[in-house]
Amino acid sequence: MTGPVAVATAAFKGALSAAAASRAVAAGVRLAATGVETRVVPVADGGEGTLEALVAAARGRRRGWVVDDPLGRPVEAAIGELPGHVAVVELAQASGYERLLPGERDPERTSTAGTGQQIRAALDIGATRIIVGLGGSATNDGGMGLARALGARFLDAAGTELAGTGADLVRVATVDLSDLDPRIAGTELVVACDVTNPLTGPDGAAAVFGPQKGADPAMVGRLDEGLRAYARAVTAATGVEVLDVPGLGAAGGAAAGLVALLGARLEPGARMVLDAAGLPAALAGAALCITGEGRLDEQSMRGKAPAAVAEACAAAGVPCVAVCGELALLPGMVRRMGLAAAFPINRSLRPEPDALAETETNLAAMGAAIAGLFTAR
Repeated sequence: MTGPVAVATAAFKGALSAAAASRAVAAGVRLAATGVETRVVPVADGGEGTLEALVAAARGRRRGWVVDDPLGRPVEAAIGELPGHVAVVELAQASGYERLLPGERDPERTSTAGTGQQIRAALDIGATRIIVGLGGSATNDGGMGLARALGARFLDAAGTELAGTGADLVRVATVDLSDLDPRIAGTELVVACDVTNPLTGPDGAAAVFGPQKGADPAMVGRLDEGLRAYARAVTAATGVEVLDVPGLGAAGGAAAGLVALLGARLEPGARMVLDAAGLPAALAGAALCITGEGRLDEQSMRGKAPAAVAEACAAAGVPCVAVCGELALLPGMVRRMGLAAAFPINRSLRPEPDALAETETNLAAMGAAIAGLFTAR
């Protein structure tokens, strides 16, 4: 090994955080290549794990608040407080599907209110720039819940205020922003998002993501119709078109609400997190980069963290390999992703709970194996 090794993995969901996974791989590298420098850069793509990656990169801190879960029950959710009056809000912390039992998942009943409460908490601690990471949502409310938590009101044709759940979308006739928290106007809201889905249609929020949130085909149809009605009301109130804009279907349309109602802007999540985490500096002079996540599949090729790491490596002239719990890509697809190789870490056929429990050990073993190969080369 003729230079440092950068280790930039995302989280292995259900097993290890991005930081823990990256540390495990780095430990294996050092075991096989004594004296080699490892540069650990936990990464994320704007979804789950974004808060952790940005807090670690900026040496910030996590702060917990009690907010509403997707069904309105109290739950403690963290926000990240970074230097320079910057806060990080990860939608999955309050409004994620992992907050619900499988039988509770119903996107007509759920709301992003807790995420709005987190944004309000960030304002309360003096944040003037708020990064909102989308991903893993249990919701399909177009961002109504989060906007209501910040003072917006959604009224039906009779002037009755709506609660802001997915079932209310089709009833929205008027959007009233007169009581919106005035601090929003002076705050830079950045939405970290790599989803390109529009709000409605066959590639929209309800059709693509609704089923994993508990929607059957009939509910998907109702939610899609509701998002169309909601989009008309939002555009009438703000002048912002949201119906056919790529990316605004993210997190059940929460991206649309953030952009149109709160003035947020969308940024590619993986690239933003990688830059903030310091990956470009970690790649300078590196001999190798190891990235990865729990499952490498076709979705990984479309803007997920390992693909963004591979792209950064290509620009820096650093070979990049990936490790994963499950590999669902053919060799040609691995190469198109910009990877020299991809390796599943499970060394034996094990039931999923056992394999998850052994993730740290297996990552270290694979890190050692990869380092051994490159040292021999």
